[in-house]
Amino acid sequence: MSTQPKHYLTPEEYLEIERKAEFRSEYFAGEMFAMAGARAPHNLINANLVIRLGSQLHARPCFVYSNEQRVLVSPAGLYTYPDVVVVCGEPQFVDREFDTLINPTLLVEVLSPSTEAYDRGRKFSLYRGIESLKGYLMVSSELIAAELFTRQAERRWTLTSEGKTPEDIIELEPIECRLKLADVYEKVQFSERGPEMRPL
Repeated sequence: MSTQPKHYLTPEEYLEIERKAEFRSEYFAGEMFAMAGARAPHNLINANLVIRLGSQLHARPCFVYSNEQRVLVSPAGLYTYPDVVVVCGEPQFVDREFDTLINPTLLVEVLSPSTEAYDRGRKFSLYRGIESLKGYLMVSSELIAAELFTRQAERRWTLTSEGKTPEDIIELEPIECRLKLADVYEKVQFSERGPEMRPL
């Protein structure tokens, strides 16, 4: 019984497909992986982060991108969509389509039960290979909790700020910003069933 050999895509083939696609997909090692939709609390936390960071950086030469911004994780070859991307300095892109960023300063992932292990493990390992990256912030979508890891000398990464209560403040030293967790989780209410949107 013969089997059809698996076809692996080149990065160029992936980008050609992705730029025409209706839904987003990540790319790694020749394969595309469709991205699942997120729950409302995840999306609300993501929006809060973009708003709070954008308001602090609007007068500085920094750029804040939402989860629609594709990033090439070089040299690993992962094409992915972090929840929030911050670039301080001139943004650099793969080509003149200006849709695939290569020099993030800070990456943020909002953790969900289905992605937390990947975001903390393999993905963080790949992110650490980005030469421009100075900080990686992980924010829970299931409870109030955030952790910032920053690049140290000799390619070491250290947990430099964390919070677990609404009053806690995350000091984002790589971009000289501060995030109060009460603002990050604004209008998100937690219950035994997980976070829910707070009634207005």
